[in-house]
Amino acid sequence: MIIRAMKDDTGGQILLAVLLAAVLLVPILSLAVPDSSPLHLSTYTVTLLGKYLCYALLAVAVDLVWGYLGILSLGHGAFFALGGYAMGMYLMRQIGDRGVYGDPVLPDFMVFLDWKELPWFWQGFDMFWFAALMALLAPGVLAYLFGYLAFRSRVTGVYLSIITQALTYALMLAFFRNEMGFGGNNGLTDFKDLLGFDLQSDATRAGLFVASALALGLGYLACRIIVTSRLGRVTVAIRDAESRTRFIGYRVEQIKAAIFTFSAMLAGLAGALYVPQVGIINPSEFSPINSIEIVIWVAVGGRATLYGAAVGALMVNYGKSLFTAVFPDAWLFALGGLFVLVTLLLPRGLTGLLRQRSAG
Repeated sequence: MIIRAMKDDTGGQILLAVLLAAVLLVPILSLAVPDSSPLHLSTYTVTLLGKYLCYALLAVAVDLVWGYLGILSLGHGAFFALGGYAMGMYLMRQIGDRGVYGDPVLPDFMVFLDWKELPWFWQGFDMFWFAALMALLAPGVLAYLFGYLAFRSRVTGVYLSIITQALTYALMLAFFRNEMGFGGNNGLTDFKDLLGFDLQSDATRAGLFVASALALGLGYLACRIIVTSRLGRVTVAIRDAESRTRFIGYRVEQIKAAIFTFSAMLAGLAGALYVPQVGIINPSEFSPINSIEIVIWVAVGGRATLYGAAVGALMVNYGKSLFTAVFPDAWLFALGGLFVLVTLLLPRGLTGLLRQRSAG
């Protein structure tokens, strides 16, 4: 199945080869090569690369629904943040009595707000398997419920995009409230360890990078298997002619809800890997501008390619890091200008341009 899915997918093969090389080389360059060597990768660089890989997985998830299903989702930032909060809750429970207030059960922000007991929805997050499951289920269930209602009502096009953005904004406002029990404006931070490993150690950072690379590779393969299967062909048919696909007997609403849910779960996985690497999760991750930025990554890289979305995420975020250092007051204009230029001059993104040149 995997071999068939990767057939005639040169870009995907290159992406997976690069990820495999990174999995092998980055830990060695970070842990085994001396700091004095020009080949040494600092912990900061490893963490930055790991964060980029999480963004790439998020972009692949968006490309699955936008490029192949025709749904321009402006709410995937919410699914990403929900996965991040699930992992953040686990990491907060691992702090125990090492927090500022020394409470073995309640996180510091709850002690500060004079909470007397742990809320019911925090129960179970002291176990990694439960937190990992919730990082997938929380965005997945929300996506399914939202998709079922929206697709059943046959909301499409720009109206659906606006509703997804409204969902993200509503969640952002809710998570900002202290009484919600998620840290309010400050969110969750001051993490100590993950599965008993110190989050500040070089080895743990390298391990998180490897986990992010493997998640991106497996996520890409899963999406590639979907789009090359019969389900993928039906998905493209829905994108191009939804009414005709429904007329010939396919349950369009169920297919759209299934793909949308799977995409949200991938976004939640990306968020769960992102949080231990950046060390914080707060309501700003729900900001609608974040979801719009994800769409820019996909557009720049190349929609309906999957690997193009990953490349776009890596390139734009590297450019963002570069522009914020060189032009701290103008990087947003550079990002917006890049999106406008790509939309006008390269409607198929950078990968589309490369394929066009290679064909010519």
